Amino acid sequence: MPTLKIGSLTALAAGIMLAGSAFAADPITIKFSHVVAENTPKGQMAEKFKALVEQSSVGDRVDVEVYPNSQLYGDDQVLEAMLLGDVQLAAPSLSKFQKYTDQLQVFDLPFLFEDMDAVERFQNSPTGKQLLTSMQDKGLMGLGYQHNGLKQLSASEPLRVPEDAAGKKFRIQTSDVLQAQFEAIDAVPLKKPFSEVFILLQTGAIDGQENTYSNIYSQKFYEVQPYITESNHGLIDYMVVTSDRFWNGLPDDVRPALEKAMQEALAYGNSIASQENQEAKQAIVDSGKSEIIELTPEQRQQWVDAMKPVWNEFSDEIGQDVIDAAQAANNEG
Repeated sequence: MPTLKIGSLTALAAGIMLAGSAFAADPITIKFSHVVAENTPKGQMAEKFKALVEQSSVGDRVDVEVYPNSQLYGDDQVLEAMLLGDVQLAAPSLSKFQKYTDQLQVFDLPFLFEDMDAVERFQNSPTGKQLLTSMQDKGLMGLGYQHNGLKQLSASEPLRVPEDAAGKKFRIQTSDVLQAQFEAIDAVPLKKPFSEVFILLQTGAIDGQENTYSNIYSQKFYEVQPYITESNHGLIDYMVVTSDRFWNGLPDDVRPALEKAMQEALAYGNSIASQENQEAKQAIVDSGKSEIIELTPEQRQQWVDAMKPVWNEFSDEIGQDVIDAAQAANNEG
């Protein structure tokens, strides 16, 4: 049996150590999946997070991969994929979390927030911050809120009063509150993935949808919807979420750097959300393809009166204290 000399043993040990250190140096891969275009506030926030991580002290240890436009998953699948470890970050619409908590349905209540400043105040309040942790028993944790903006109604025919929507089919997110909202005006809500909305509108399979100006523009909905009613009736914001197991399993010297990058990225995304919506609205006007209908105060009040009973319908599920806290944010400006 051949014998190994001391020098050979030393070389072998050195090789094993080198291989081990190379293995340990493999970067932590973070797949960030979302469903909108790169030029939206959420898309730019995700890219900003990637850039900030690359520039940070852990840039050589963490590899962030951003997948926009439902390239990896739609919002309806991404949370399950996250719990399986197939994706590490996502930013679904707040409407998408009903399966994991009832409390976040507060953000779907129609005509709850007067403006985005009120939304910001509520999300930064103790109640708003508590909602970030409302799914930890299900394995998910929120890292922060990303603004998109207030929703408008687009349709194949003009919508000026609630009766104009009666019998028409509207795409909604998977939210029981949004279903009740449209049923309150005798419309037909259909839960469909975001990635299918353009084709559904183009083919006439649905009559309309609700969204922010930035989404209506970036997804080209305005090209197949001749009318947009400026209702500001609801909110589309997102929660950046991760797996509790993944996040708390990160090395102790890596997690703080990622948290800092995320907070800076969210602040950046939120700072441009309002401007993006204003620019998108103007681009839609300039296109001449869709008419923006501005409601009179009397017309808007008809929409409020028709939809507001939905609040009482879901107060037990959401928690009246959460609804009260959200309402109070309107009066703190």
